[in-house]
Amino acid sequence: MIVGRPREPLPDRPIPQPWYGQLYIQVVITITAGVLLGHFAPATGQAMQPLGDAFIKLIKMIIAPVIFLTIVTGIAGMRDLKSAGRVAAKAFAYFLFFSTLALFVGMIVANVIRPGAGLNIDPATLDASKVSEFAAKAHESSVTGFLTAIIPDTFLSSLTQGNILQVLFVSILFGVSLALIGDRGARALIVLEDVSIVFFKLVSIVMRVAPIGAFGAMAFTIGKFGIGTLANLALLVSTFYATSLLFVILILGTVARLAGFSIFRLIAYLKAELLLVLGTSSSESALPSLIEKMERAGCPKSIVGLVVPTGYSFNLDGTNIYMTLAALFIAQACNVHLTIGQQLLLLGVAMVSSKGAAGVTGAGFITLAATLSIVPSVPVAGMALILGVDRFMSECRSLTNFIGNAVATIVVSRWEGALDSVQLEAALTGRAPPVEPLPKGAVSAG
Repeated sequence: MIVGRPREPLPDRPIPQPWYGQLYIQVVITITAGVLLGHFAPATGQAMQPLGDAFIKLIKMIIAPVIFLTIVTGIAGMRDLKSAGRVAAKAFAYFLFFSTLALFVGMIVANVIRPGAGLNIDPATLDASKVSEFAAKAHESSVTGFLTAIIPDTFLSSLTQGNILQVLFVSILFGVSLALIGDRGARALIVLEDVSIVFFKLVSIVMRVAPIGAFGAMAFTIGKFGIGTLANLALLVSTFYATSLLFVILILGTVARLAGFSIFRLIAYLKAELLLVLGTSSSESALPSLIEKMERAGCPKSIVGLVVPTGYSFNLDGTNIYMTLAALFIAQACNVHLTIGQQLLLLGVAMVSSKGAAGVTGAGFITLAATLSIVPSVPVAGMALILGVDRFMSECRSLTNFIGNAVATIVVSRWEGALDSVQLEAALTGRAPPVEPLPKGAVSAG
């Protein structure tokens, strides 16, 4: 079978880089500047929105080809397709278990803390027009619509419409086809690997403007909604952040420890990407970098290519915590009593509706609307209560989703017995090489 190019060994020590040249330092500075500008000059802060939007568009421009090249070369480079099927089965088992666990965690916390209790909101007094746009989008998110939307209109349209599920579908089919033609596909594989070098170099170029995008997005958010907006629903927001933090530290931390690595070192390793996600409120903005860094951390290209992109649609721990917590908050605020059976029904619907909600700002809010429209006990109009602070919770959703997918990639690699522990240790302890392409199909950059 076709195999990809061998992974080159990491050097013992990285080339030193000045502090001001490190991406995470630049992002920290620009996010801070964005917060200050948005707070002290709200109008000017809101005017910075095009900077954030432009950066997100740049990232979306390269996401589809990066995913396509990573998956295709990963599958075609495997020695047999049984390996790809086994990796996919393990990944989906992991996704299903921890996504469900996240939903239960959100439900338990909502019942214990009861952040919406005492608000005594009459649903009839709420302005439903504020959430009508989200409800309309949610109406299109039926199970049948979700399944048929996976199939693109044409092969090329899957790479141009920005639907990650369609890119996954086409990439897997193309990768399997390339693997099935055996040695005759060797030349095509080499070409695709060379093209991937170009695209990952493009990623490194685009990431140079990440601080500007983070500045614009954060200045707009603070300028439009204000830091004081959090005060109105402080209990809900703080409960969600605390729950997500505990989920990452306790649950994902335990999983990481069992897999032989530290969750804190992993977070430190991904600090630049996490700050970018924080600044843009979108985990999609750091998807190409996550693919690169997971390979640099010793995860095989073939596993990274399958787990990371599919995780963006099926492994949404932060979104799932938010779904049940926010839904029960609305029910409590509107004095709607839900039995355990009704809550479990809500959880089941949320489990289905959350799939395919990639890390885009507002996706969690849309899937929440889809869930509430199917479970009529909780008024959809109640979403107007949390509309003002959803942007702030979107950041936490994206951060939790991002960390969850990084952990999943390493764990599945460990289950496959394919994780390079030496390379993982080198990456997590700061001995990884500098952010420059390596001479192989999927280059590494940070």
